[in-house]
Amino acid sequence: MTKEEKYQKLREIVTIYLPEDVKVEAIRRESHFINELNINSANLVDIVLDVEDAFDITLENEDMDQMQTVDDALQIIDKKLEAS
Repeated sequence: MTKEEKYQKLREIVTIYLPEDVKVEAIRRESHFINELNINSANLVDIVLDVEDAFDITLENEDMDQMQTVDDALQIIDKKLEAS
């Protein structure tokens, strides 16, 4: 899976949890989940669970703590995929 394919898959996951006042176009690699995309902590947990299912990986608590932006999430996904 290419980096672009991973990014698109992650965008699809995040889109489901965007509040009504945030447009899909707001999702960029540098977007902060909470500060820019207005995703609350409960939905962030849902995103993590969906990411685990979509990429067949397991994320630890420290991974979730480091997952502040879309790019952070992509780096963590890459790291987990390489380790498996």
